[in-house]
Amino acid sequence: MQWKALVLAAAAIPQVSAQYATAAMMRFQCSRLVVERVDPLVSPGLIQSPHIHQIVGGDSFNATMDPVAYDMPAESTCTTCSFSEDFSNYWTANLYFKARNGTYKRVKQMVNLGLQGEEGVTVYYIPPYDGRTKVTAFKPGFRMLVGDPMLRTAQGQQKQLCHRCYTTVDQNPFGGAPCADSTMDTAALPKKSCAGGIRATITFPTCWDGVNLDSPDHKSHVAYPASGSFEMSSACPASHPVRLPQVMYEVMWDTREFNDPSIWPADGSQPFVYSMSDATGYGWHGDYVFGWKGDALQRALDARCSNDKCAQLATQTPAQATACKKQQTVQEDIDGWLTELPSATM
Repeated sequence: MQWKALVLAAAAIPQVSAQYATAAMMRFQCSRLVVERVDPLVSPGLIQSPHIHQIVGGDSFNATMDPVAYDMPAESTCTTCSFSEDFSNYWTANLYFKARNGTYKRVKQMVNLGLQGEEGVTVYYIPPYDGRTKVTAFKPGFRMLVGDPMLRTAQGQQKQLCHRCYTTVDQNPFGGAPCADSTMDTAALPKKSCAGGIRATITFPTCWDGVNLDSPDHKSHVAYPASGSFEMSSACPASHPVRLPQVMYEVMWDTREFNDPSIWPADGSQPFVYSMSDATGYGWHGDYVFGWKGDALQRALDARCSNDKCAQLATQTPAQATACKKQQTVQEDIDGWLTELPSATM
């Protein structure tokens, strides 16, 4: 997402255009840390979770990360993110291409416009667009999940999870704000070839109960505004009164090497499938575990820092960030052609 595009999109929505015009948001690169079957939220302690994830952020990521006892900044030696005080972990399912002959290949990610790195995720921390309303940074041990990996229909899907099919790698035309442009955004995976790749967006709830760092479903301790939207600075429900920054991921799936129609299914159906065997896209989901050092994130939010430069935060070079790597817990082929998706049944 580009700032210029946000302003232009706001022009079509008069009631929030002034809010967009004064918005400030942190937007930065977190490069690939590891691609593997580990999920400390849904499958804590399990070595090889049911499906493959791409993980970015601090290198202390592992299968067992207790929400209270595990000190991520202390346990990490490096991070793949632009801000060197951010040892959080951000992860999503991985996308695969299924060829006409039935084999699969992992789809890599492009780095988003204006950023540098290696694969990974564009991470946003967004305060309310009015330029005044304060938000509370997450507390140590906080984690949450948005989306449902088992979902295969639009019914029951959480807000602001979507895919955008680009015709060019420079994202021109760009379109409106994420998940708000009905001419470009779809909850399902695009059904046509995308010459410029597919942007997949994940947006998390922005209201917290103020007590629980997690919940059994990793969702109930957070909520959406009682009415209206976060973008309009709408009030949080009484049950979840603490206003959080909006965390958003953008994943730029580089589908260009798979655009040859001769390797697509003979019936012309879309050939992409998420690692949890989801060819619909409705199961798109993301996980978040907070791991910023000290009060760094609160300082940045209070200062309304924008993009990947912030006087209140320490940064690192793209070379330093991409040098941060973690070995797979169990070695597994992630880049070759596979006869089946990596899963717990293999």
